[in-house]
Amino acid sequence: MFKYAVLILIVLQSLVSCGPANHQEDFEQKRLMRIKKDFTKTQQEVKAFIQRYIPDVNDAQMLEWEKSRALEMRMIDGEKKYFKRAARNLFRIDPQCREIWEKAHPQAEKNKAFKLDEHDQQVINRVKESGKKYVHPVRFRITQTLTVDANVVPAGETIRCWIPFPIEIKDRQTDIKLIASQPEVHQLSAAGSPQRIIYFEQRSVKDSVAEFWVTYEYTAHATYSAIDPALVQRIIPEDGLEEFLAERPPHIIFSDTLRELSEKIVGSEKNPYRIAQKLFTWVDSNIPWASAREYSTIKNISQYAYENLHGDCGIQTLLFITLCRLNGIPARWQSGWEFKPPHDSMHDWGMLYFKPYGWVPVDVTYGLRNSSDEQLKWFYLNGMDSYRLIFNEDFSQLFNPPKTFIRSETVDSQRGEAEWAGRNLYFDQWNWKLDWEIVSQ
Repeated sequence: MFKYAVLILIVLQSLVSCGPANHQEDFEQKRLMRIKKDFTKTQQEVKAFIQRYIPDVNDAQMLEWEKSRALEMRMIDGEKKYFKRAARNLFRIDPQCREIWEKAHPQAEKNKAFKLDEHDQQVINRVKESGKKYVHPVRFRITQTLTVDANVVPAGETIRCWIPFPIEIKDRQTDIKLIASQPEVHQLSAAGSPQRIIYFEQRSVKDSVAEFWVTYEYTAHATYSAIDPALVQRIIPEDGLEEFLAERPPHIIFSDTLRELSEKIVGSEKNPYRIAQKLFTWVDSNIPWASAREYSTIKNISQYAYENLHGDCGIQTLLFITLCRLNGIPARWQSGWEFKPPHDSMHDWGMLYFKPYGWVPVDVTYGLRNSSDEQLKWFYLNGMDSYRLIFNEDFSQLFNPPKTFIRSETVDSQRGEAEWAGRNLYFDQWNWKLDWEIVSQ
């Protein structure tokens, strides 16, 4: 009983970390409201999308996909509603449907402009040649904008805005330079903040949008560690890494089902790096990437990943972190944006600690590379490319200054947040944009 009381207390503390006045709000009520905004598609709408690729699809087939969790749906107010991206996700999650999609779009992979594996191979080669751990610096200029819709905040009221800002990481993310902002007056949280932000205030004007933006430059470095599994040692208490081995409700919980899964994957393996390889391979092979609902609507993200057998980068990463910690491998969160010129997106990944090598980045979403070269194949288990923007080294952390109300995104911080004295402003009440360019490389 004591154990469960402690878990409940930790969960409550996690919710409070999203804003100090959360006790004034019914979080469960807000969560249900957010679920309704995510689950908006009717069966007919989803079926119509599927029929473009599977003309003879029937209700029985759709029911089977629902049972396998390939089609994500919920009963809301007595009506079956599907996740707003459920139809497209079906062709990412179900293997047969994925083959149908790939046949219908044969040029999709060939049209990618950025040759990621070539870049990663260059990183490996430069590390070998130079003897340095951090190589291939790329300097970026970023402008991120958050625009609050007109008339969602009463005229004359103060709009509070938080926009993510890059954290200083020795040798990896460096030389951060704030160039300009609107408004000019701002508050910037400390360089080492686990979820760093730049904070603004602005008065609401009737019939006018409120625009906030910041422009800065930073230098990103790639990194790679050539790990010899024979040299990797198990972590002992004296290493001081207990917090990265522990449960952290609500999203990192060593449930009975995840313990059983871990035992099946790991078997009798004892070497930490080999265990990490097994876990990495399992998530890469069994949890396909798919567009995800808002994290604040999911009560336990790692458990959700296993039960639904799909998830986006953050969902995949939290499951991987949980499995690593279960096996005595220190693991933690990292996130921000990824750039694959000319493309970009918000992205989450992690960090693992292998003694005696220290912390190394890991990206289970990028997974095993299709290469016969073992170093390139496993690059994203102990390496990272140069095209990242890191805002966060932890999840569900307090902002400085803190929000008053529950955040729109209670786990990650990539788009920004906004509120006024009356309430939080959810994602459907404002727009965000991140523009970037490479200054030098």
